[in-house]
Amino acid sequence: QVQVEESGGDSVQPGGSLRLACKYGKHISGSSCMAWFRQPPGKEREGVASFTGGTGRKYYADSVKGRFSISIEYADNTLHLQLSELRPEDTAMYYCAALETGGLCQVTASQPFDPRHYKSWGQGTQVTVSS
Repeated sequence: QVQVEESGGDSVQPGGSLRLACKYGKHISGSSCMAWFRQPPGKEREGVASFTGGTGRKYYADSVKGRFSISIEYADNTLHLQLSELRPEDTAMYYCAALETGGLCQVTASQPFDPRHYKSWGQGTQVTVSS
């Protein structure tokens, strides 16, 4: 398992923005599949955004499309999640998850938000949206 560590969570007002970072323990490449999940208080964990290294494709949950976006800082082995137009219902603990394969990672392409795909998980970073 490769280490992942999240950062960037904070308290913001509705309509605000945040940029979360997931520091990965190795170079992000075609053998990497990574995702952001979140768990609101009292609710189940849900996937919000993912990156399939073998295809380069990014996926977003319907609830965040147009507001959240993934970017990759390859030089720093970091996966970012830009959160914009934040709403109170975005309040949650946000987790970064990763899977490293021996070849091109495509296992997450069909079900990018199935948590069973991912073998490495961070401790989470808290995002609170409140006025």
